[in-house]
Amino acid sequence: MIKNVLFDLDDTLFDFHKAERNALKKTLLKLGITPTEELLSRYSEINLAQWKLLEKGLLTRAEVKTRRYFILFKEFGIDASETDAAKYYENFLSIGHIFIPGAEELIKNLYGRYRLYIVSNGTAVVQDGRIKSSGIAKYFDGIFISEKIGFNKPDKEFFDVCFSKIPDFSEKETVIVGDSLTSDIAGGKNVGIITIWFNGGHNINDGDIVPDYEIFSLSDVQSIIESVV
Repeated sequence: MIKNVLFDLDDTLFDFHKAERNALKKTLLKLGITPTEELLSRYSEINLAQWKLLEKGLLTRAEVKTRRYFILFKEFGIDASETDAAKYYENFLSIGHIFIPGAEELIKNLYGRYRLYIVSNGTAVVQDGRIKSSGIAKYFDGIFISEKIGFNKPDKEFFDVCFSKIPDFSEKETVIVGDSLTSDIAGGKNVGIITIWFNGGHNINDGDIVPDYEIFSLSDVQSIIESVV
């Protein structure tokens, strides 16, 4: 029987892509740069690549924040400060929230029946702002953000810290729900808990990370959790 449900935040409960796009547009305009579709799309690709390097321990969080802009500006011949861009972007991103369809309803339905936790690699100030804006903190027994913990998913050390703060913790009674195979699912596999891959984009899994369950809608989470015995 499942007792503990760990939720990733970005692109699992919150729509990060929409929030990212809005924050990036405002950042570029603040710097006097026209936010073309080409710029927005390329930033998203560069940003994802930097976070993958962070997961592998090849970059620090501070390097990710500025390096994505350094690469973007260099590619497009833009004369602007990557430090300023990172500061503006983080501020804009921390304001407001956009739920993934079904996320708010799922949290409310599970609340009181299971112990709920947030496990996020996102920047602390950004996640704190969005969690506060959404009002969902009251539903969670714990909120674990990698920047505060000192380790990142999928590292075992990240989960060890989380588990140490969960009363009467058992791997067999715990499930993680997340959109990232390399962060959430690989992390869950590393520590022996049940993994649910939220594949909202209907992506093809052509790697060697195999989740215990794959879903395309958050509405399927509850039935899976209830079926685990």
